Amino acid sequence: MPRRPSRTVPTLVLPGWMGSGAGHWQTVLEDQLRAAGRTTSRPAFADLDNPDLAEWLDALRAALAPLPADGFDVVAHSLGAVLWLHHVADPGDSPRAARVLLVAPPSPRTSIAEIASFFPPPLDVDQVRRGADGTVLVAGDDDPYLPEGIAAAYGLPLKIATTVVPGGGHINVESGFGEWPAVADWCGRDNLAFY
Repeated sequence: MPRRPSRTVPTLVLPGWMGSGAGHWQTVLEDQLRAAGRTTSRPAFADLDNPDLAEWLDALRAALAPLPADGFDVVAHSLGAVLWLHHVADPGDSPRAARVLLVAPPSPRTSIAEIASFFPPPLDVDQVRRGADGTVLVAGDDDPYLPEGIAAAYGLPLKIATTVVPGGGHINVESGFGEWPAVADWCGRDNLAFY
């Protein structure tokens, strides 16, 4: 059986509140992609522990500026996924993504004071569609930050395909997501579907 070609586009990683440090699936993914000769980048957020929406948007747009239009993927986790929704609502002259993976965004109704400036996020179908050739959502069925579930919170309002991970929690180190083969597989192939 012939081996399928591997995807080679750059990947922009958007971490969530407090970042995705050692052992987190995003950090593991970056190591795997670089080992395969792929380019990865992250915005240079000034303060991961005390996120400021305006500052994070500026850092995101600076990270997007050198990327090729329709020639890069975005892999966002938690607050990084919400940040992407704010970005596509007002992208300026930033290049458009090829594919976007939004993992475990917190509930649009979250009441966490430290990230309150990000909520509620804009949930506009047309803006999300203009932001990339395709966007998919993934979340655990028991995410404590998303009690209503990914489909109700984001999938249905945005008309986006969703994948629910049984027992996935917040899809972070605490819920067992260090190395995550499914996300590495998604990054390595051209189709949009997560599984």
